[in-house]
Amino acid sequence: GNAQNPGKLLGKLLRLDVRGATADQPYAIPPGNPFLGQPGRRPEIWAYGLRNPWRYAFDAGKLHIADVGQSQREEVNVLASNQAGLNFGWNIMEGSRCYQDASCNTAGLTPPVIDYDHSQGCSITGGYVYRGSAIPELQGRYFYSDYCAGWLKSFSYENAQASEPVSWPVANVGPILSFGVDGQQ
Repeated sequence: GNAQNPGKLLGKLLRLDVRGATADQPYAIPPGNPFLGQPGRRPEIWAYGLRNPWRYAFDAGKLHIADVGQSQREEVNVLASNQAGLNFGWNIMEGSRCYQDASCNTAGLTPPVIDYDHSQGCSITGGYVYRGSAIPELQGRYFYSDYCAGWLKSFSYENAQASEPVSWPVANVGPILSFGVDGQQ
C-alpha cells in the first residue's frame, strides 16, 4: 500500500534539488513540487502510484517510465516532464486492469500508454527513445523489452497516446537487463 500513501517515499517518482544540499540536508525540495507544504504528504514526491520502475527515460520534454507489474501486467507510462502530481494507479490498478477486484474506482488515475499481460513476458525492461541518425525511420520510437521473454518492441508517442506499435523480428537473446545510448544517441 505504499504507492498510494503520500506520507511514504516508496512507489513514487521523486524530484529533488541536489544543488540545494546543506551540511544538514543532502538535498532541497524544488518549489514546484506538488505536495510541498501539505501536511502528511512528502514534499519530495513528483508523481505516485508506481510499483517498480525499471528505467526512467527523458526525451523531448517527456518522461517514459517502464513499471514492472506484480503478477499479471507490465506497463509503460508517459508524461510531460513538467506534469506533476499524477497517480499511476498501483496498487489499485496493475497496468490497465483493476489489481485485486473485478472493478475499481479509476477516477484520478493516469493509465499506462501501453501494457501487456504475463503471457507475453514477466518483467518489463524500459529503454530509450531513438534519436540517432544511423536509422532515420526509427527516429522518435521508444524501445523496450522484457527480461523473461527477450523480445524487442517499440512505439511512437503522439497526441498523448502510443501509436504504431512494432514487435521487432529479432531472435530471443535472453534476459534483457538494460538499454544504453552512445554519445550520438
